Amino acid sequence: MAGHSHWASIKHKKGASDVKKGKAFSKIARMITVAARKSGGDPDMNPRLQLAIDKARAVNMPKENIERAIQKGTGDGAGEAELHECLYEGYGSQGVALLVEILTDNKNRTAPEIRKIFDRYGGNLGDVGCVSWMFEKKGLIIVNAGNLDEDELMMLVLDKGAEDMQRVGDSFQITCSQTDLAIIKKALEAKNIKVESADISWLPKTNIDLDETAGRKILKLMDALEEHDDVQNVYSNFNLPQSILAEMQSAK
Repeated sequence: MAGHSHWASIKHKKGASDVKKGKAFSKIARMITVAARKSGGDPDMNPRLQLAIDKARAVNMPKENIERAIQKGTGDGAGEAELHECLYEGYGSQGVALLVEILTDNKNRTAPEIRKIFDRYGGNLGDVGCVSWMFEKKGLIIVNAGNLDEDELMMLVLDKGAEDMQRVGDSFQITCSQTDLAIIKKALEAKNIKVESADISWLPKTNIDLDETAGRKILKLMDALEEHDDVQNVYSNFNLPQSILAEMQSAK
């Protein structure tokens, strides 16, 4: 069973600040374009596109921006540079593993820039396959625990195909196969349970518990990577000490 790391619950809460920085719209637009290019512009027939559109709506991305991104992917964006998908792998402090999903129009530019970020924050960009074996690609749904009954929620999601559910902080993390993600998400929404995020994610098989010094260091590396325009997602396998989690909770 894949591990449930703090980072999976933390990263979806960063959306508001990313919108303020003007980065969320451009990154999600790229995501929509690539999804439409690979499997067509109909979200009903393209689950990956539907997930990208859901992300766009979650950050209040205008409808015309979504439609424009789909058009680029389906061939109506003449003259647009081709986007390449890459997965970079590396290490942070104390052997923390990092997977970085990239969408770039110039791999020769992006690779050295990502390597420089790793170096600057005490990490190392590694070779293909150096850490991906520590992760599994799964569907991940996060809902706020709130007043939800844990037993009832677990019965609902297991009945729809979920593989596991655990409470991490103030959220429930529900893991499933990639193909069952949309089914479980719809079942939750049918019960008026607000889904905070639903995505295909690289989930760690095991986690590394960090002390406060290492935790702050790895967060700086993660933030720097996510600031890069070509970075779509960053995944890792660390757990933070309660002192840092409390700070992040109070700062929301």
